[in-house]
Amino acid sequence: MAKEIEKKFLVDINKWNQVEKPKPSYLKQAYIVEQDLKVVRVRIKEDEALLTIKGPNKGIERLEFEYSIPKSDAIEMIDQFGGPVIEKDRFIFQFGKHSWEIDVFYGDNEGLIVAEVELSSSDEKVVKPDFIGQEVSNDPKYYNSSLQANPFKTWS
Repeated sequence: MAKEIEKKFLVDINKWNQVEKPKPSYLKQAYIVEQDLKVVRVRIKEDEALLTIKGPNKGIERLEFEYSIPKSDAIEMIDQFGGPVIEKDRFIFQFGKHSWEIDVFYGDNEGLIVAEVELSSSDEKVVKPDFIGQEVSNDPKYYNSSLQANPFKTWS
């Protein structure tokens, strides 16, 4: 069984702007099914494409199954079945013993920067880089699937 254990944080934009950044990966994704907090996502990252199925969150844990698919299939799925597309640059930082994924969003979610760190257990301790701000792991409005339906630009 595949399990994702992940914490999510907002990024302090002023501190982020001062960080020397690695080269990002451009991600384009859409949620083609969202039902009862279960989602099916299609993601294109450079020349790679993935189909991901995620179960409902239980705290910071959820089931996650991810499969490589042909990029042409991913493009077609997004075009035919996806709602609004989420576009972002993803930066990977190694800090302490954890790898951090920093997502800088574009389009309707421009201005939002979110950091995620995957853990091996829900009670694992994590040392945060200086640019990491408030934890939002349990706030559904920061889930990417929610950002597709209710983008950052519409928040008041």
